Amino acid sequence: MDNTSLLSEGINLMIFGVSFVFVFLTLLVLATSAMSWLVIKLEKKVGVLPEDGVPSPTAVINPEKHAHQSADETKKTDSNGHILPILTAAIHKFRSKK
Repeated sequence: MDNTSLLSEGINLMIFGVSFVFVFLTLLVLATSAMSWLVIKLEKKVGVLPEDGVPSPTAVINPEKHAHQSADETKKTDSNGHILPILTAAIHKFRSKK
């Protein structure tokens, strides 16, 4: 084999490889978008999204539970006050190791 045939085979292989990767990534993006659309459609049937908007499609509020809570109760349950002592202890332990 001479150098020109080797070079042309290399170029052919490169074009085939790049096009295969491009097609695969395009199909992957399309499949991910379709699954995301399907999950959003299914989640909207389960509950309602809050008015202020949440970027995650799994953040759904149960309409029966939300209708019985007042605004003060919602703020109390959403404040995550039980996580603060856990985070404080974790930070303290992390800093004590250094």
